[in-house]
Amino acid sequence: MSTLFRTTAFKLSLVYLAVFAAFAFFVLGYVAWNARRVLDDQIVSTIEAEISGLSDQYAAGGLRRLVAVVERRSREPGASLYLVTTPAGEHVAGNVEALPPGVLAEPGQTETAYGRGTDGDSLTHRAIVRIFTLPGGFRLLVGRDVDERDRLRAVIARAFGWSLLLVVGLGFLGSLFIARRVLKRVDDMTGITRGIMAGDLDGRLALAGTGDELDRLARNLNAMLDRIGELMRGMREVSDNIAHDLKTPLTRLRNKADAALGSDDPAVLRAALEATIEESDNLIRVFNALLMIARLEAGSSRADLADFDAGAVALEVAELYEAVAEERGVTVTAQAAPGLVVHGSRELIGQAMANLIDNALKYGAGGEPVVAVSAARDGDAVVLAVADRGPGIPEEDRARVLGRFVRLETARSRPGFGLGLSLVAAIARLHDGALLIEDHGPGLRAVLRLPAAPAPEAP
Repeated sequence: MSTLFRTTAFKLSLVYLAVFAAFAFFVLGYVAWNARRVLDDQIVSTIEAEISGLSDQYAAGGLRRLVAVVERRSREPGASLYLVTTPAGEHVAGNVEALPPGVLAEPGQTETAYGRGTDGDSLTHRAIVRIFTLPGGFRLLVGRDVDERDRLRAVIARAFGWSLLLVVGLGFLGSLFIARRVLKRVDDMTGITRGIMAGDLDGRLALAGTGDELDRLARNLNAMLDRIGELMRGMREVSDNIAHDLKTPLTRLRNKADAALGSDDPAVLRAALEATIEESDNLIRVFNALLMIARLEAGSSRADLADFDAGAVALEVAELYEAVAEERGVTVTAQAAPGLVVHGSRELIGQAMANLIDNALKYGAGGEPVVAVSAARDGDAVVLAVADRGPGIPEEDRARVLGRFVRLETARSRPGFGLGLSLVAAIARLHDGALLIEDHGPGLRAVLRLPAAPAPEAP
């Protein structure tokens, strides 16, 4: 229960309860005050009517007739009160037997205690009265008993208290229910996260299906866990691939150095040193590519992003590879629509296009010797594509080739380490885009899809 009382849901529920209870208090208080005011107005209106009638009787017959009318009305049942006294305060007529001292000395309306004929001199009742001074010093009191008003006020006060108590009680129980429900979901999430911290990266937070803030939090955390799982699997694959794919060049490097130690021929030593430098350069390029991918996935290159024409970059890179393509007997064609503005890094997009064109030249042989580079607009995206007429990639392997050090069996005989497409995919993710591997029928079409930059506002 102590944990339950410390939850944010319980505290917020108590705050809402306090606000609602204060609102209910003021509403019920206003109703009670207004009811009392209405009852007082009705009593005063009744007194005014009694006074109007007695004034007519006094005008018609003087004090004698007024006394006779007061005497007759005093014997009628009801809550009306009448009293006529002499200038000395002696009772002449009426149904009021006792009043507090000095009440008759102050003409006007007041609320006072009084005693009826059956009670003697005890002041056990209350009434609203109006007092008049008649010619000759006589006093006239006309009033109305307020016992019914007080009973109604007591009923309203009890209803007010019970209603407020009910609101507070139900609100407190509702706060406990809500806090317990939220705490249960939070405890479930905590248990799963502890399992994840213990090493179970396959655990995911359960969704209640209500679409509330906890569901949105769980959905985002699950997406984060999916991404962490992908990165962890990538790290394991990278470790395995580094151990497997870099073992061969390191072994060659050692064998060449070992062979050079057994020879005194300067030509052999020079050839061994040149081969060692070449293998070292290949290893340096591999580690540079790995560092580039790591920086891109960490988002450290976002500070250098700016608007540029992606179509112009595609044409420039295609032009750079025309000479290399001619040496291999391949034709590179390029076309780009104007105004393909994206927000990103011109250098990184250029490097991605270079990797795609280089892959097409390496692995697109065997069919029509043409590599087609294109740039076009597709809705809110800019599409940069490189297509060849080679053997392509089987559909079941198209997602796998985007990983690091992944090389298909058909590409094992060609130089490379399987980092080109992984680097392009990382560049695409940095630009909130995607790298898609599609069938070109025959051949392969690599598509770099990037979000187009918003058009500048008109001045």
